[in-house]
Amino acid sequence: MRLRELLGVEELGLLLLVGPDADDGVLDRAIRAVPTIDLADPGRFLTGGELVLTGLAWWQRDGDADPFVRILDRAGVTALAAGEVEHGYVPDDVVRACRRHGLPLIAVRPETSFTAITEHVLRRLQRRPVGDLAAVVERHRRLLTDQGAPDSVLELLRSSLGLDVRVLSATGRQIAGAQPPLRAKTAVALAARYLAARRAGEAAPHRVALGDRLYSLVPVRDAAPPSAAGAGAASTAGEHATELGDWLLVVDADTSAWPAGDGDLLDRIVELVADARSAHHQEKAVLSDLARRILDLLYSHVPPDEWPVRLRSTAHCVVTRRDRWQRCQFVVAEGEWDATRPIPAAALRVLLEEALIQEDGPVPVPPEDVAGTVDAEQAVLLVRLPERPDAPREPVLDCPALQRRLTAVLTRWLGPTGSVSIGVSSPVPAPGNARRALDQARTALRVAADGPDRVTVRGPDDLTSHILALLPLIPAETRHAFATRLLGPLRDHDSRHRTDLLPTLEAFLDCDASWTRCAARLRLHVNSLRHRIARIEHLTGRDLARLETRLDFLAALRAG
Repeated sequence: MRLRELLGVEELGLLLLVGPDADDGVLDRAIRAVPTIDLADPGRFLTGGELVLTGLAWWQRDGDADPFVRILDRAGVTALAAGEVEHGYVPDDVVRACRRHGLPLIAVRPETSFTAITEHVLRRLQRRPVGDLAAVVERHRRLLTDQGAPDSVLELLRSSLGLDVRVLSATGRQIAGAQPPLRAKTAVALAARYLAARRAGEAAPHRVALGDRLYSLVPVRDAAPPSAAGAGAASTAGEHATELGDWLLVVDADTSAWPAGDGDLLDRIVELVADARSAHHQEKAVLSDLARRILDLLYSHVPPDEWPVRLRSTAHCVVTRRDRWQRCQFVVAEGEWDATRPIPAAALRVLLEEALIQEDGPVPVPPEDVAGTVDAEQAVLLVRLPERPDAPREPVLDCPALQRRLTAVLTRWLGPTGSVSIGVSSPVPAPGNARRALDQARTALRVAADGPDRVTVRGPDDLTSHILALLPLIPAETRHAFATRLLGPLRDHDSRHRTDLLPTLEAFLDCDASWTRCAARLRLHVNSLRHRIARIEHLTGRDLARLETRLDFLAALRAG
């Protein structure tokens, strides 16, 4: 549609304030889109050929107009249409800026709605192929590729249709879209309604009324979905994991009443968000591969010193962008729907990832710092911890915060009798500590399974408390005999040879079996510390690489 044609529509009553002087060709400019924009910097949403509608909410004082108009002119828009509702008139500052940059300016009287202008133009555009609309969407596809997130695409719906649009995960976490985000209670309720509709096989979009608001929930299908799961239990596990990894587009309107043109635009944008979802899943596949390879190394006989080299040749270099091991923690989980049916570990992995990457989560950490996989009936996650040299204490996962987050996420999902147990390890500063850390997380998982709550998280501190809480229940003579049998050889050796094996053991346990931290505390070279620990293991016949051994020594030290 040409600008001249639009100005000739009498029922719209549009007034050209700034137009051509001698060059009448300006009025023959084509209108290819009609976005409504009230952002001070709209450049990233413009492709050229737009009639930009603005309510002038961005204009407050003289001087505000020139930067705005300059951006429109450089983007190649056809004209600017300014509404008179906000200020009662079109400010002279806007008129001067449009005249300075040679941009046609149209005044929209208060009784003419932007919707009427948009519908008139779209009706004309729909008579032709959708090439112009495709060009606009392609521009936002490029923005999506450049920025790695669908926010710019969703802003297209907001600017074109005046609606708030958001992308939520199936647990209610906002992935992208309008700000501020929905209230947590509203987001969780919408996600729960979506899962219920999905399981019931209801046709999309799903209309949901919450209070006085009506929302439309549009599933965002993965552009490259994984192959179908096998039959039986494997199929069920895959289904639960898939639904919890879903994305849904939440539109603050009833999309079933939209005209065909608006519906086509929504479909295009859903396709673009699906591309973002596919890219996200590909990144998660790389992370899952990393976690699987680390577990394989744990179960192999490869020396820990070789791990960084092995990982550097696989996904580790891609994920961490570093050629060294980064401090991390293991998180292990398992659960059951009831007394007879376990929760699929793949589904638990997704839920844990969702809880960990919340902005107000227990660390929090970005999605690329959580690598998860499945090991037998357990979900196993490796969480890279942020490095903050200026912090008074190194960050670690907050187990109570993780329990609160998971309880909130699982309340609607578990059912009346379900339960989930999670074990968290101490930080793993080097590959050599990884085996005992995973062992520690699984011991914490067993302690969590005895907890009274439906969702229970236990960590290293809980293991110590658990052991110490049991000591008073053991007769004094038994405690003394146990401590003497375990620690006696070390006391005798220290007494005869004037060594410090017992203090070394205490320091080693206090440092969570970290070679580097313990060596620094004792002011020893790591090799000297290894020699002392090897001597302790020889005298006692116990392996300090095992968590059970370290807990036994801890109990003996406290009992003695």
